[in-house]
Amino acid sequence: MITQGVFIADRYEIIDKVGSGGMSDVYRAKDHILGREVAIKILKPEFSEDATFVAKFRTEAQSAAGLEHPNIVNIYDVGSENGLYFIVMEYVEGITLKTYIEKKGQLNFKEAISIAIQVGRGIEAAHQKGIIHRDIKPQNIIISTEGKVKVTDFGIARAASSNTIHADVMGSVHYSSPEQARNGFVDGKSDIYSLGIVMYEMVTGRVPFDGDNTVAIAIQHLQEEMVAPSAYAPDLPISLEKIILKATMKKADRRYATISDMLMDLKKALVSPNEDFVTIVESDLGQTRVMHKVTPEQEESLTKRAAEALTFNDDYDDEYYDDEYYDDEYYDDDYDDEEEEDSKMDRILTISGIVAAVAIVAIVVAIVGNVVGLFNFGSKKVKMINVVGTQYEEALQQLEGIGLTDKNVVVSYEDNGSDVADGIITEQSVPEGKEFSLSDTLRLTVEGSDGSSDSGKSDSGKSDSSSSSSEGTVSVPSVVGMTQADATQTLSNSQIIVTSTTQEFSDEIASGSVISQSIEAGETVTPNTSITLVISKGKEEVTYSYSIPNPYDGECTYEIAELGKSGTIPKNGSINISEVKVDTLTVTLTYTPLYLSGDGTMQPNPNAKETSTQTVKGTAN
Repeated sequence: MITQGVFIADRYEIIDKVGSGGMSDVYRAKDHILGREVAIKILKPEFSEDATFVAKFRTEAQSAAGLEHPNIVNIYDVGSENGLYFIVMEYVEGITLKTYIEKKGQLNFKEAISIAIQVGRGIEAAHQKGIIHRDIKPQNIIISTEGKVKVTDFGIARAASSNTIHADVMGSVHYSSPEQARNGFVDGKSDIYSLGIVMYEMVTGRVPFDGDNTVAIAIQHLQEEMVAPSAYAPDLPISLEKIILKATMKKADRRYATISDMLMDLKKALVSPNEDFVTIVESDLGQTRVMHKVTPEQEESLTKRAAEALTFNDDYDDEYYDDEYYDDEYYDDDYDDEEEEDSKMDRILTISGIVAAVAIVAIVVAIVGNVVGLFNFGSKKVKMINVVGTQYEEALQQLEGIGLTDKNVVVSYEDNGSDVADGIITEQSVPEGKEFSLSDTLRLTVEGSDGSSDSGKSDSGKSDSSSSSSEGTVSVPSVVGMTQADATQTLSNSQIIVTSTTQEFSDEIASGSVISQSIEAGETVTPNTSITLVISKGKEEVTYSYSIPNPYDGECTYEIAELGKSGTIPKNGSINISEVKVDTLTVTLTYTPLYLSGDGTMQPNPNAKETSTQTVKGTAN
């Protein structure tokens, strides 16, 4: 099982799991040789056991490893260990385009074109090397926190296509070309079709074909005409709509001939969004038009004008776009994003990426905050514990342990004149065992009068001591001695995040448990503070070596009690023993001198036998 702290290939240390697909699980890891973070995609067991698939998978992955492009998630390494087959890739911090669309809804046309151009450039680089992606979809497109768009899983889809148990096919079929749906010939035009569907989803917020099962969706790709994207996005420029329609023609020969041609039209759409310049062959949208060859001079001019068009100075009512993100600092002449002739276009695309990055960072923070209970989106729930009969301060600590904060707690004081001591909780509004949403309020009734009891409670529900402490902080619990999993959960409950671990040998702490923590227990820190743990590797197994010489003037025998070992040592010889797990051995040497018998032969003289027993200390290896 892959867990935090596990090493793969004696090089990659697993930090945490970042995702899972139909074919593999993805982990964030530390490359200890090159000192960088990487992503490791590990094949699921059902794929690893298929020798044919594994062979194809490795061939395709190694082929894709030759791709190097700013808009492609680069592959660093391919390998296997103990039946696990893995790919080591560039780690990109950000979110998938699918998540971005779900969070934003419809993207405006400039942002959609910016993303499409960057995806298209990655596809173009692959096509130039003869590699077809075959699975272009928003889930395989990552937008980094810097706004850079990168395509992942190049070459892997080809291996997956031959395996009938691909669990993620439901997500892929929405973007599959008609020829893929009927298992026909697949080439670069299939990637163009899939990119067109992705663009459709970006501008409309939905996929054009949907259904209850993969077969129903595949049939729609083959037979049904899709609703024009302008039906869902009335303000969509005609140029972008026709680019999408041309890219998604059912017959491959009616689509763009190459991804480079599609990129050219995307650049034109930035310059003249409302111009009807896109040629769609033999369609119901109009008569066939003749396409004129674009000269290199015209292409260079178009790239410059497209860059100038992509300045986002329109009056968009969009919370993700703010003038403060377009300061002059982003227009630095030294910014060299790609070594291509249209470098100005690249810089402006990156600027648009910075705009998207603002939204990406906000979304990532929101997702992480929700997971750790910081923002409590989606009404994260916990099981309520019983705090009745507990001192107020102790109850607060227990409630914090399951994720509640003082913002979840409202306290009222009642002086019932009973035998219950002041400061003891007598009632709680949510009973033990019931699910409690972290967006709700727990009401506690505390024995006392107006908060002026000896326990020092105030009407706000905080003790005098706690109210004097800085707000917005959490106390670090002690996790020393806990298993790594329990420690991580305990710290997570206290809104403290384990970001990395190291391993050391320990004679006292059991293997897999925490030896020490980077922040001492009892210290107060801000929520979501990072902490590192030192995990025990157990007792270090030390072995010893021994060299035992023969001290006698002739052959002798030896016995070693601890090893149950015996034998003979020749004259002037010795025995050498290694990999012994004890630091001392008890060695008994026996020497029997020889004498000349009456028949002229040398015979042992048992009456002169010499025996010695000694304790020998070993040398640590």
